[in-house]
Amino acid sequence: MSTLKDIKCGQTVNVKKVDGEGAIRRRIMDMGITRGCEIFVRKVAPFGDPIEINVRGYELSLRKEDAKMIIVE
Repeated sequence: MSTLKDIKCGQTVNVKKVDGEGAIRRRIMDMGITRGCEIFVRKVAPFGDPIEINVRGYELSLRKEDAKMIIVE
C-alpha cells in the first residue's frame, strides 16, 4: 500500500483509507480528506515537508507525518 507521503509531484490519486486515531484522524477528515476523494499533489518541498495538495477544489498543505496516515491508490 502506498501513502500520500510517497506520491510524486504532479500525480493524482484516490484516498483508500485514513489511518490514525482520535483527534489527528478527525482533523484530517475535517479538512475534506475522506475515503474516495481525489487528491492532486501540486508541490513537494525540497526536503519533503510540507506537501501541497489540491483536494475538493482547494489547496492544502500537509506535514509528512499527516501524509503518511493517508493510504492512497
